[in-house]
Amino acid sequence: MMQLDAYSQWMGIRVLHIDFGTCTLSCTISPEMLNGFGITHGGISYALADSALAFASNSHGQQCVSIETSIAHIKPAQLNDTLTAICTEIQKGKTIARYVVEITNQHNELIARFNGTVFRSEKTW
Repeated sequence: MMQLDAYSQWMGIRVLHIDFGTCTLSCTISPEMLNGFGITHGGISYALADSALAFASNSHGQQCVSIETSIAHIKPAQLNDTLTAICTEIQKGKTIARYVVEITNQHNELIARFNGTVFRSEKTW
């Protein structure tokens, strides 16, 4: 999927691991990712988590799209932090699956927790 995901490539997201129902991604915070307070914009951690959700949910070969997501920002990420997102499948049914993504920094401090629900279509890829 990464070869077709221009947004994840633009963010500098790196794929560390993908397996059925799980995914680990990382990215390093650059100056362009900071908000007006000098901390990482919340959209960056959200986008990292959303990409992890996409890669994990589509790992079974069925086309999946998110239908509901939420994120709790727990600690601000700083310039030059390396964020790691680990997505775990919680439940997988015929048409709906649920995932949780935890984002940590290089000190293993929890930065954000993301929950996602996807629709599992009948299409394969």
